[in-house]
Amino acid sequence: MIVASEGSGMSVAFNPQIMTAVEQLDYVVTVGDVASQAGLEINQTQQGLLTLASEVEGHLQVAESGEIVFAFPKQFRTILRNKYWRLRFQSWLQSMWQVLFYLIRISFGIILILSILLMLVAIIAIIIAVNSKSDNDNDGGFKFSGDGNRGGGGGIFFWPGDIFWLLSPDGGRQKQDKKRSDKNKNELNFLEAIFSFLFGDGNPNEDLEEKRWQTLGSLIRHNGGAIAAEQAAPYLDNVTKFNRENEDYIIPVLARFNGYPQVSPNGELIYTFPNLQVSAQERQSTTLSAYLREKPWKFSQASSGQKIAAIALGGVNLILALSLGVMLKTYGAELDLGTLVYFVQSIYGVLVAYAVGFLAIPLVRYFWLQQRNQKLEQRNGDRQQRAKLLQPPSPPLKAKLEFAQEWATSTVITPADITYRTDQDSLEQEFKRFTPTQGD
Repeated sequence: MIVASEGSGMSVAFNPQIMTAVEQLDYVVTVGDVASQAGLEINQTQQGLLTLASEVEGHLQVAESGEIVFAFPKQFRTILRNKYWRLRFQSWLQSMWQVLFYLIRISFGIILILSILLMLVAIIAIIIAVNSKSDNDNDGGFKFSGDGNRGGGGGIFFWPGDIFWLLSPDGGRQKQDKKRSDKNKNELNFLEAIFSFLFGDGNPNEDLEEKRWQTLGSLIRHNGGAIAAEQAAPYLDNVTKFNRENEDYIIPVLARFNGYPQVSPNGELIYTFPNLQVSAQERQSTTLSAYLREKPWKFSQASSGQKIAAIALGGVNLILALSLGVMLKTYGAELDLGTLVYFVQSIYGVLVAYAVGFLAIPLVRYFWLQQRNQKLEQRNGDRQQRAKLLQPPSPPLKAKLEFAQEWATSTVITPADITYRTDQDSLEQEFKRFTPTQGD
């Protein structure tokens, strides 16, 4: 819900799903239109439309049949933003959060790079300190040298190429072809890929419930507001062997869309939804999937090369952390290692924890996703099996579907059906009502 307040202290709640549905339905809707489009409960939809209409100067139109049509101005979102400062603040806050979240995402890659560089510099500083001590040692003892000889000119210093290629938006890949495909355009840069490698890319089924009810609303409307329970079963998860016979699993659908059972001559049940049988205008039929399918969880949207690079850098980071630990333990007490090394020593525990976690978190997450996807596919398989019962239906089910079609109906309210509208006064409406048209 979006909550806004006027200076008077009055609080008004707006449902974003209702506002989106009104826009998608071209601003002239019935309660059934919005409920089926957004997958919301009938009562919730009706209250939400009334609230929205009262705040954006919407109009009510009443057909001769008594059905209510809501007409909204196309700029109703602008009216809300101008009217409620909290909506404007929320819009600004949402934009700021997108920037902040992006900075959080790339911070893990930046920390990895800084960790490698910091430990590498610390190791080099320790090697230089050890070589300096060895040069001043009169007994010619062991000298820590990169080439194994007494001279310390070589050392083991190395620079891992141009490290700043990691910061480039394309992860260091040269643009060999300016006309990249849409897939390439959507690729993550390297810093984003690090976050994706560590934590994934979010729940691919975050909108599953919304999609479930939108599909069921479209299914009911597509069938003229009358269905058998078996038609809804492929989109539900509460279907069990215990409630399949008594059809208790259809109760949430009835509650949401204000449906009623009807008994066939053979004593079987079908369900009608009067509110979804009325529309403010002709709607194009939509293609419905045979069953509700959950998307499998992906380990990462990063490319194969980015994942290999992340693992390689994570391995390098861990090796550097372990090597630095050995060197600090060996030389930390006897040598003056400088401020930088002492700083690294003070945060060494954090560096080791990050190095271990960088490889451990994706590994644990990988096996967790395998188990999660197995359960997900099981649910998909159960819904698919219920969908197959409809193709073709058994003789008893076919009889139920035919009985449901007897109750199916679709009413479209046209301007000619409107007998009252709130955007015209009563005298004007009465005048139009009794004024004869040209042909009379």
